[in-house]
Amino acid sequence: MEDLSAAAVCEPVPASRKTMPLDRVFWSHFSPNLGPGGWVTGALLVSLGLDLRTGILAILIGNIIGAIPVALAAAVGPATGLTQMEASRMALGRIGVRPPSFLNWLYCVGWDAVNNVPAAAALMALLALSGLPLPFWLALGILASTQMVASIYGHHVVQALQKYLGAMLLLVFALIGVTFAARGGAIVHATHPVSLATFLLAVGILVSFNLSWATYSSDYTRYLPANSAPKTVIALALAGLLTSAVPFQILGLLTATSIAEPSPTAVIASLQHAMGPLGPLALAAIALSSITGNSFNDNTASYSLISAGIHIPRVAAAIITATLGYILAVAGAGQYASLYTDYLLVTMYWIAPWCGIVLADWYLTGGHSAAKSGPYGQPLIPPQGWTRDATIFVVTSVLTVALFSTSSLYTGPVARYLGGADIGYYVGFFAAAIWYAAGRRK
Repeated sequence: MEDLSAAAVCEPVPASRKTMPLDRVFWSHFSPNLGPGGWVTGALLVSLGLDLRTGILAILIGNIIGAIPVALAAAVGPATGLTQMEASRMALGRIGVRPPSFLNWLYCVGWDAVNNVPAAAALMALLALSGLPLPFWLALGILASTQMVASIYGHHVVQALQKYLGAMLLLVFALIGVTFAARGGAIVHATHPVSLATFLLAVGILVSFNLSWATYSSDYTRYLPANSAPKTVIALALAGLLTSAVPFQILGLLTATSIAEPSPTAVIASLQHAMGPLGPLALAAIALSSITGNSFNDNTASYSLISAGIHIPRVAAAIITATLGYILAVAGAGQYASLYTDYLLVTMYWIAPWCGIVLADWYLTGGHSAAKSGPYGQPLIPPQGWTRDATIFVVTSVLTVALFSTSSLYTGPVARYLGGADIGYYVGFFAAAIWYAAGRRK
């Protein structure tokens, strides 16, 4: 079991424990994307007005843009031995890292709910076939408890789940994909030209699907030996993200016409119908997929809550996260599609600036060599307080939300002027990175 103390999160992994096999980088970036979330995202593109051609183009562009920063962030882990949030304290300071860490904890709670709603619906449908009907709250509780136990045991158990359960899910979902392709379905055609604003909004949703993992990435590479080749780590992370997200979203796009609405219940009903006798296998895969994703979430959430300055045992942090995720899932299950879309969009408005600063700081300071020693051969010590870069993060995040956000809750003036097009991620990322770099030159 991983060290359960708060101090273990704030300090680098000792060299003697940095023995993680390199292939785990692929699985830790591949398996969490295996689930109905990607399928629903692909189906959402049709409800936005995209057809097959523009939908596939948006999927490819959005996932590549979103996955590259995550893969670059994965290279931080081996050299520093730190979680992603703790590694960012070099730029933000020990106090400055607290706001994004707390936001990341809230973000993990939200992802718990997003992942568990369809998984609980699948578990209910599976048990109903066996004559064991369960209420939604109980099915959800079973899944949330299982995920919480895995996260309590920590990094090594979570990584093992990503590899072995992920490999099994890969085979099952590949079978589902082949079955759907063999049975065919109506191809989505556009009834009118797709506007640039609609296309950019769709790409923004798809960018967020992968970019959302940027705050997790080095949490699952920090146990690699410090001399692991950065290019190999980046390539494996990129391959894991793209080979899971892209096929699932294209499958959702292809099967959108057979789904009544982009909701978990409709997707699961469509799966059951299409799979015929193999329907129970598909339902079991969807239920199990939440365990790979949410054990990942709960573990990172426990790290983030501690990095936010709330120094409680990691067990307590994992229990709090899983419990709040459960409550949120029960409360929001009836509005899944709209809440899911808004959630994907809104959360990126702070992740993009944070990511721009952290990647600029890492790669402009020499990355791996800078992580091991300072300019005079002394270990680098993060600033104790609140840095200029932490101010850049806060200002850029607030301005991005105020000016560019597009959601049912609030639409910024720039987004309204652009007809609902969402360019906030790109502005936030590059504005924060350039602002950081300009200050560094001075």
